[in-house]
Order: sequence, then C-alpha cells, then structure tokens
Amino acid sequence: MKKVTILLALILSTAVVAEDKVQVTSTELAPHLYMIKGAGGNMAAVVGPEGALVVDSQYEHMAPQIKAELESKQAGVQIKTLINTHFHGDHVNGNAALASGAQIIAHTNVLTRLKADAKFPVAGLPTETFVGEKVLSLNGVNLKLVTMPVSHTDGDLVVWFKDANVLHTGDLFFADRFPFIDLNSGGSVTGYINNVKLLISQIDDKTRLIPGHGDLMDKAGLQRFLTMMEQTLAEVNALKAKGKTEDQIVAHGLSAQWKSWSWHFITEERWIRTLFKA
Repeated sequence: MKKVTILLALILSTAVVAEDKVQVTSTELAPHLYMIKGAGGNMAAVVGPEGALVVDSQYEHMAPQIKAELESKQAGVQIKTLINTHFHGDHVNGNAALASGAQIIAHTNVLTRLKADAKFPVAGLPTETFVGEKVLSLNGVNLKLVTMPVSHTDGDLVVWFKDANVLHTGDLFFADRFPFIDLNSGGSVTGYINNVKLLISQIDDKTRLIPGHGDLMDKAGLQRFLTMMEQTLAEVNALKAKGKTEDQIVAHGLSAQWKSWSWHFITEERWIRTLFKA
C-alpha cells in the first residue's frame, strides 16, 4: 500500500509540474475579442480601454499568466466582469485569483454548488446569478448569456458574441473527444444531446465555436460531435437490448471508428458507462 501511495504521489506531482509548464495563448476572433487557451477550460476575453470581460477562469495558479496575456492586449487592463459557464474546478478555481472584486456572473445553481464547497474561496463566488438570458456589452462587443436545460451539469450557460458570430459553448462541446457528462451534478445524456442539437440549429457554417476543451471549431465540428454521441448511444442501447450488462458492453467496446475520441479523462470505458446510465 505504501508503494502505491508513493507512486500515486509521484504521478500527481508530475501532472502538476506538466500543467505548470502550460503556456497561455490567445487567438483574436474579432476586434477586442479573443479565445484564450491554457490549463483547464478554454476562455474567451473581451479586452479594451473599458477593461476586460472574461469567460471562465481556469485554475488558480494560471492567473498570473492569464493576466499577463490580457495586459499584452491592453496595458494595465482590469477585469470588470467574469462569467462562469458552469461550476467545475477547471473553469472556476481561478475566480478569486483572477477577478476578486469583479462582477462574477453564473447560473443560479453554480452559486449553490460552490457555496456548498467549504474550500472554495468566498472572493471567487458569483456575485450575480440568473436563469434565462442576460445581455452585456463592453468595448463595443455585445454578448448574450443563455442558461441551458440540464446537460453537462444542472448549471450550464453559453455565451454568444452575436456580432462576431462566435459562441462559447462551455462544456457542452468537447472538440473531437468524448465529453464528460456529470451525472452526479444534474447532468443528463439526453439533455446534453438535445442542447447540442439546439445549438446546431442556431449557428451557421461561418460560426466559430469556442469549445470547453479543444481547438477552435465550426459547425461541422459540432455536428461531428453530435453524430458521435448519437451513434455511440445507439451502439450501447443495442447491446443493452440484447441483455448485455454494463461490464459486458465495456468489454465489447465501441466501433473502431470511435477509438480516437478516447482521452485521458474520458476513456472509452468511462464514456460507455456514462451512456449505459442514459
């Protein structure tokens, strides 16, 4: 047991070191509007003389790099508003370090879940919550925040930059990989698929999508993601209909075409187990 503990500690420390070496990068999508990649969920940022608005905050230790990236766009810029797409740590754990004192906006259920976490810093809690739609504007960039029915969690929202034809999906989109659907926090496979269908109906071929994880995408990428979910769900359901148990379906596996969608967090096995519970 001691050897296992030591090995686990080494693996975790190696992961932290690797994450610390992650570089924050940005891509300009329109005047004052950027996609920011680093460690954790992808961010969006509106940066200009009126200050900065950011979508999600990644991890606490990434805050200095993120601030430096924002200041490279506008010297001395201060974050006025932070939007959280949901409550998971890789999207909110940097809240206090990055935007303490700023307006922090989220789905009502995000505040409920974060307040229930005694370790989450009070300075990082949402200061304004809502369900429905909310319109904001900064540096001439107009945004619309829309909360979504239960899907990834029970507290998801997406951020539309309508004039730029850009959509930040939060974790309603994992680009070319199996998604994490948090069934223990109100998530729903059916709800997730339905929300992706809804988003597809609201975008066009020129819409640029900032996924929660992965590279900048387009409508074809989101459609590819939907196809994967529908077809893998159909595969699992077909095996269930034949009386196969969850473990038997895991042993059987999915079709070979989906192998490349597996990744370190959501492996094929974990995705099958999620689908089995749908």
